[in-house]
Amino acid sequence: MSRRANCWDNAVAESFFSSLKKERIKKRIYADRETATLDLAEYIDDFYNMVRRHSHLGGVSPNKFETAHRKRKSGVY
Repeated sequence: MSRRANCWDNAVAESFFSSLKKERIKKRIYADRETATLDLAEYIDDFYNMVRRHSHLGGVSPNKFETAHRKRKSGVY
């Protein structure tokens, strides 16, 4: 654990929620909780994890990164 006032242990979560707020929630009003839950699940499952480019992966999506990693691991380029 980090010491008091050291935010490094929260950095990943804070980065994700910042992206979520900027890219999906900002200026949206959901009719009910179920609609919000479905929309956020779609964002996470279909966009954030599949399509969105991540800086820590060299600017590629997680799908492209994993595909390239599998090819390198198996020796197929």
